[in-house]
Amino acid sequence: MASIRVLVVDDYEPFRRFVVSALQQESEFQIVVEISDGAQAVLEAAELQPDLIVLDIGLPNLSGIQVATRIRSRSPLAKILFVSQETSTEIVQAAFGTGAQGYVVKMDAARELMTAVNAVLEGGTYVSTRLRKHDFGQSLAPGAMSHDELLASAAPKSPHNIGRNGRHEVLFYSGEWLLLDHLTKFIIDALKGGNAVIVMATEQHRVRLVPRLQAYGLDFDAAIGQGRYIVLDSADMLSTFMVNGMPDPLRFMEGFSSLIQRASKAMEKAHSRIAVFGDCVRILLERGEDEAAIQMEKLGNQLAILYNVDILCAYSINGLAGALESQMLQRICAEHSAIHSC
Repeated sequence: MASIRVLVVDDYEPFRRFVVSALQQESEFQIVVEISDGAQAVLEAAELQPDLIVLDIGLPNLSGIQVATRIRSRSPLAKILFVSQETSTEIVQAAFGTGAQGYVVKMDAARELMTAVNAVLEGGTYVSTRLRKHDFGQSLAPGAMSHDELLASAAPKSPHNIGRNGRHEVLFYSGEWLLLDHLTKFIIDALKGGNAVIVMATEQHRVRLVPRLQAYGLDFDAAIGQGRYIVLDSADMLSTFMVNGMPDPLRFMEGFSSLIQRASKAMEKAHSRIAVFGDCVRILLERGEDEAAIQMEKLGNQLAILYNVDILCAYSINGLAGALESQMLQRICAEHSAIHSC
């Protein structure tokens, strides 16, 4: 059977790797090239003539909408599947107006991507479940946004400035009790606001958190029973997505997507948020797996963007003094939207 040749276009490498990893699970897919730039995508599509183009909207130089419009005349046989964080009706309508066959919202990609790919390749169309209440069967109506307006509204969001979608913050702590105090407030504030919390911590920290949370009047057992407080062992969580010493993007996204969807079902308000604490990166850094820690922080950025979650990471200053005096400190800080110390 001939290979299905795929062009993957996304300017954020962790998510691009997630898409590639998902496709490579099936032997018939051949990734001909990965691209992060809109203008380059048009050139490569014309030269390589792929069967399928998986395309983001927020790209440098040309938006995905503009890319798809130009590709239509240069690669008329290529099928286009948009995978974007944008959920605006006007933007999705414009995407289908280019002749694209499918649209997947990034936050649903872990469970919908391959279904969408297969539907598009079989000659059908696919729209993310959350968008199906809208009718995207017609081209853009008069008064819809222009390409320039679409480009501005869909501008790529920097992983280092993700406050519009979620937060990814880091805490450097000098003592265990300081960490526990900060973490207790992080959990209580979220739960009292009607939100859900996912905590990945060592057994020692999990045990010591219980009386602190109870001191605030938290019904610990009820919160767990309702699914609003999910507690996991950080080392066990790491083992679910580490492959050959590095976090596997597909396994990471699938694992966290499942947890986040589980927590979402338990939240009290329609617009509640999910708070996530994890010290998995601290464990990696203590093992000397610096690059794995940085890669996980990058995946955390993508998670915050995809799911609008608030993530808090933590590193011990005392235990990692040597690492934190090096360039690693700058690299860690660069991957977060805010930095705290205690």
